[in-house]
Amino acid sequence: MPAIMTWQDPWRYDFKEDMDRNGGNSGMLITTIILGVVAVLLLAAGYAKGQGQHIAGMRSAGVMLLEVIPLLIFAFIIAGMVQVLIPHEAVAKWVGVESGFRGILIGSVAGGLCPGGPFVSMPIAAGLFRAGAGIGTMVAFLTGWSVWAVSRLPLEIGFLGWRFTLVRLVSSALLPILAGLIAQVLFGGFKVSPS
Repeated sequence: MPAIMTWQDPWRYDFKEDMDRNGGNSGMLITTIILGVVAVLLLAAGYAKGQGQHIAGMRSAGVMLLEVIPLLIFAFIIAGMVQVLIPHEAVAKWVGVESGFRGILIGSVAGGLCPGGPFVSMPIAAGLFRAGAGIGTMVAFLTGWSVWAVSRLPLEIGFLGWRFTLVRLVSSALLPILAGLIAQVLFGGFKVSPS
């Protein structure tokens, strides 16, 4: 695995090396282009409708951006630091392909405990994946985050009641582990890397 950045050279960052290592990040580029085209089309539609709807939409986007930026900054710091501070051997041992069921269980629990929405969990997942976490572990992490979501429990209990929440948790308790095992068995031999 190519070196990312080491403690000896913390201020050196080679953008081209990073892009080459991550496959040129073409998945992110395509997603960005699609979102950009949709945003421009929606702005044009708002402008064409008149009544300043395009301005109201941009104001609403600005408010959401200000709310999300701190989360993004901290999530990307965590994701980057995970890649450079946790030794590849430790990642491989605890959540890599070699970790087997233990890694899938750790991924499930870590995903369930991961706070926040996708702005937090996706950068952390990408950081772990780039640091060497196995495909089964990453599927378990993201499934645990979306299914268990401990940080959402108070809200769920408040809106839907503790009985429904308990039924949902019991019904879905094994899903992250099963999803991780399925991913490991079916796709563990394939070279899959984050974009």
